[in-house]
Amino acid sequence: MAIALTTLVEEADRYLSAARINDYCPNGLQVEGRPQVRRIVSGVTASQALIDAAVEADADVVLVHHGYFWKGENPCVTGMKRRRLQALLANDISLLAYHLPLDLHPEVGNNAQLAAQLGFTVEGPLEPENPRTVGLIGSLAEAMSPHDFARHVHRVLGREPLLVEGHGMIRRVGWCTGGGQGYIDQAIAAGVDLYLTGEASEQTFHSARENGISFIAAGHHATERYGVQALGEYLARRFAIEHLFIDCPNPI
Repeated sequence: MAIALTTLVEEADRYLSAARINDYCPNGLQVEGRPQVRRIVSGVTASQALIDAAVEADADVVLVHHGYFWKGENPCVTGMKRRRLQALLANDISLLAYHLPLDLHPEVGNNAQLAAQLGFTVEGPLEPENPRTVGLIGSLAEAMSPHDFARHVHRVLGREPLLVEGHGMIRRVGWCTGGGQGYIDQAIAAGVDLYLTGEASEQTFHSARENGISFIAAGHHATERYGVQALGEYLARRFAIEHLFIDCPNPI
């Protein structure tokens, strides 16, 4: 079965409320390919490796979290950008990308999906008064030591995390997938025992250590694999088309 590309894009935009979210890049259809869609390939980032895999898989659409045309980047279509776009256009493949809308969504969003993977009970947003904050706060079913929790993250995500061990057991957690280390101060103010994100900055260590909380950097890529998979599965069910998630390993 096939559906119109325009129908797929309209539903993804609607489902994620993409038009309502001010972002650092355009959300939705970034590169237009063939007008009919039978198979979606999803992945975290629209890298050359993912595009090549999508061509091999005979995909009509590549669906990603990290697409193209970021604010502040050089707009010239040269080098790596030219090669990526050339591969998409030559093979008539569309690129569909959602950044903050896919972080924020309460069901298929990266943060909601990471909570499901790690067994967090979601209590609410990290900053209820700030709609642009994508992080969440929640709790564990049973308290764990920082090292036991880090081992749990390793088992689930398949990547050994960076752990800064704080004081006491882990009961209440805050998290933001990807490059959310800057939200650690909001997590501290919310009274969490541990803050988890994808990356760490130099000052993150000091914020965690001096405030007595544990901190885990579990990998930008590793923490953001689940939202795009869930969105791809939603669209596949909605329109009775095929969906294949392809994980291009990234240690960062």
